[in-house]
Amino acid sequence: MTNNKKALRLGDMTLLTVSAILLLDTVAASASIGVSSLFWWAFLGVTFFIPYGLMNAEMGTTYPEEGGIYAWVRDAFGGRWASRITWSYWVNNLLWVPSVFILFASIFNQLFGLALGLGAQMAMGIALLWGAVAVNVLSLNIGKWVPNIGATIKILVFIVLISGAFYYVSKNGTANEITLEALVPSWGNGLVYLSTIIYGMLGFELMCATPGAIHDPKRNIPRAVLLSGAIIITMYAFGTYAVLAAIPVADINLVEGLVDTLYLFFGGSAFGKSFAFAMGVGILFTFFSNAVTWAIGCNKAASEAAAEGELPDFLAIEHKTHGTPLGAALAMGGFGSLVILLYGALAGSNEELFWNLFACSAVMFLLPYAGMVLAFARMRMVDSARDRPYRMPVGNGTAVVLAVYCAICIGISAVFLMYTPGEGFNWPVTIGVIIVMLLGEVTIRASERHIDAGT
Repeated sequence: MTNNKKALRLGDMTLLTVSAILLLDTVAASASIGVSSLFWWAFLGVTFFIPYGLMNAEMGTTYPEEGGIYAWVRDAFGGRWASRITWSYWVNNLLWVPSVFILFASIFNQLFGLALGLGAQMAMGIALLWGAVAVNVLSLNIGKWVPNIGATIKILVFIVLISGAFYYVSKNGTANEITLEALVPSWGNGLVYLSTIIYGMLGFELMCATPGAIHDPKRNIPRAVLLSGAIIITMYAFGTYAVLAAIPVADINLVEGLVDTLYLFFGGSAFGKSFAFAMGVGILFTFFSNAVTWAIGCNKAASEAAAEGELPDFLAIEHKTHGTPLGAALAMGGFGSLVILLYGALAGSNEELFWNLFACSAVMFLLPYAGMVLAFARMRMVDSARDRPYRMPVGNGTAVVLAVYCAICIGISAVFLMYTPGEGFNWPVTIGVIIVMLLGEVTIRASERHIDAGT
């Protein structure tokens, strides 16, 4: 018996989506590209983000099935491809959540002026990981408040950051020359970070993972996509501008850049330092809420796939009272802890540990979305007669072209997370991706044999 029925209204869905997609750590990474990142936010916002969001609105209202992205790919391409998508989708969470908590521990270290070593930060990351597991197991009526509060704080931090940037620029000018010439995209090493812009635009499908919990989904899913999308792209573009206004590109730290920027804007007085500290604490909470938000969606998708025999049985175990994905959440905690320990043993610094974890998880994260947009294209072709409560306002031919374009953008982004032009492959990331994909094939085949044997 679940307590999640109709727990999500328009405001909840909008905040949940903002919490999932609007990532503060993405701002520093995109600013590392340089001033041309502002062009990419605008260009990809129009050509990728809007079409991708509308595809989710159509799929979520036309095929309102438990598991969201898993069900869509299964209906379009069959169970095995759906299993691959779900494996990648879920395993990315096992890699990404630890990276978020390493980032949390590093900024905690910075805010409180501590000298915690990498080992202590890893221990903190593992403790936070299990805290996210606990929240994921709670009823959605309770658990939804973590992303709701996190999204509200996140929007506040972005507004403060952007306001501080305009005030700072009026007094000191910009740290980087922001001109039309500088906006022209540059090619080379910046392409590695360019992938984070596409990465930072994905996640609309999370609101569709539990359609039974949505109040009036046919009306609220499209509205939530539009509302959250407008908030997200605006905050990303102006947040990136704020970091570029304050810190020279060469000095931007992927892990500590946001807090550095806040202290630069507000740290000139005792009150300002206290204010920057409070915003830093808010940032810490948003990292925790990000992890909880993605755990809710990814673990639900894995649970649904396991219930249909596509992934190991233990992932299908649900909490007896709350109906939440207990097995998948516990697996996330166990495997995520091992990931922190393994990558921590290989990394020389918190920034290196964060980037390797993030890049490996990002590749695995991107792959399901290529499947999702292609599933949209296929269902437009083979099931075009179905009633669509919301329909992306383009014909079938244009819809297919847009879906293929989005899939190509996603594929290129995945490649440049593993390969840096002029430098070659990042082997810890590339090998990690290969191992995870091979493990997925073994797991999927084993699950299929288990079903075929009738055990």
